[in-house]
Amino acid sequence: MREVDHPARPRLLDGRSGAFLATLLALTAAAIAWIGQYSDIDLRLADWLYDAGARTFPWRDAPLAATFNHVVLKALATLAALAFIGAAVLDLARPRARRDALARLRLRVVATCALLVPLTVSLLKRASVSHCPWDLARYGGKEPYLRLFDALPAGIEAGHCLPAGHASASLWLVALAVYWLPARPPRRRGALLVALTALAFGGASGWLQQMRGAHFLTHTLWSMWIACTIVLGVIFVLQWQAARRRSDAGCLAPAAWHVTLLMAPGSAARGTAATAASHAPSPGRPGPARRER
Repeated sequence: MREVDHPARPRLLDGRSGAFLATLLALTAAAIAWIGQYSDIDLRLADWLYDAGARTFPWRDAPLAATFNHVVLKALATLAALAFIGAAVLDLARPRARRDALARLRLRVVATCALLVPLTVSLLKRASVSHCPWDLARYGGKEPYLRLFDALPAGIEAGHCLPAGHASASLWLVALAVYWLPARPPRRRGALLVALTALAFGGASGWLQQMRGAHFLTHTLWSMWIACTIVLGVIFVLQWQAARRRSDAGCLAPAAWHVTLLMAPGSAARGTAATAASHAPSPGRPGPARRER
């Protein structure tokens, strides 16, 4: 029989679902790594988007890609992220009594992901050696093309272009799927639909950057993978912390009640009187017989 989660013990995903998703993420990571290291899909797509005659990416300065996608949508996604982070901080400082444990867990998962997904991608970019397409000699620049596991040649500066930073500004929206969790299979499809929609939105944003020559396909795919991995990890860490806090509170409550009772004024006198009363003979009932010597 499936255990039904109680609001006092919030749980968004069970262990079996987590293991399945972790396995799926591991297989996906292997597939993306293979595409980047052993196939030419990145180069083929970039070649298709590049105008060799004009020696530029035609969409590089297009308003839809350069202004609407790179500036407007990023700003809106950042404002939404700040709204969730601010709500979570406010709830942490002044918890709302009407917000139950499950609603609080959902809010904290989304807020944490809104912070960690862009931050993690940004830090990984700083450590990467890959260059952006528009910087490569193949597309009018001067840098060499480096695959995922290639070493940086001597005298060449790191490109810091992998994974895709712009897409990560909206990929944290995958975490919104928690508002459809926990759920039995029929309603669980809602969480899946929300997650896939958020991935499609982030992927479309990344695709517009690819059209500009700012990223390769695998750069965006790695950002999508990182976002999903962070969301899954945050869910299990925060729901474990919530369960642990409630377990500790449950263990401390009886002890605190006893301490309060003993420290109450007159509690010792009342305890002594109650003990004496329990040993006193009731009216009409003779006391214990006195032993004769």
